[in-house]
Amino acid sequence: MTPPKHIAIIMDGNGRWAQLRSRPRTYGHIKGARVAKKIITASVKKKIANLTLYAFSSENWLRPQTEVLFLMNLLRRYLRKETATLMKQNIRFRVIGDLRKLPADVLKAIDYARETTINNTGMVLTFAISYGSRQEIADAARALAAKAIAGEISLNQIDEASLDAQLQSRPTPDPDLIIRTSGECRLSNFLLWQAAYSEFFFSTTLWPDFTEEDLDIAVLSFLKRDRRFGALNNNENNLY
Repeated sequence: MTPPKHIAIIMDGNGRWAQLRSRPRTYGHIKGARVAKKIITASVKKKIANLTLYAFSSENWLRPQTEVLFLMNLLRRYLRKETATLMKQNIRFRVIGDLRKLPADVLKAIDYARETTINNTGMVLTFAISYGSRQEIADAARALAAKAIAGEISLNQIDEASLDAQLQSRPTPDPDLIIRTSGECRLSNFLLWQAAYSEFFFSTTLWPDFTEEDLDIAVLSFLKRDRRFGALNNNENNLY
């Protein structure tokens, strides 16, 4: 099997990692950001074409305000500091999610990182921020409905392909491999449409302890899978 062209990661376990060490949750988020940087660099080295990181979900706004504020400040500082690194590594930076809820200084940092790296030709790094897949799908459906009402398309033209084209994540292809850390085995409203034929790897490692070796284990597991996309492989076809 060919290596994954797109890996998406649900970076879970920062808070539990900190609590196990009798430290505040914010300590886990800081360590998690450092790990994210290492995994981004490792993915570039492994020639992964697309990497998507679930940085902040639409449901994360329900967390205590102090934690949300800390995460926003951490994101802003990270982008300001690491944009130069993205340029050195020829990474193009993208963001998906409902950015209307983000503070102005975070939006400014996002815009700067996107505009600075827009002509880079290496790995595409996507941060899912204030992101919820159900909302993404609803927005896509709303966009198609508006086009139908305006007479730009007919109802018969609304199909899987037309809805897919409206997704915020495009033109990034569907993830080949979705990794979730911390032992949880669910998608948590992440890339629900795009994950239709993704392979999954659930790691018991908490995100702040996740290493390049853990990434290798996940990729190796992927390479051993038989991806048939609902069809039969040649050996199975020969049985009938």
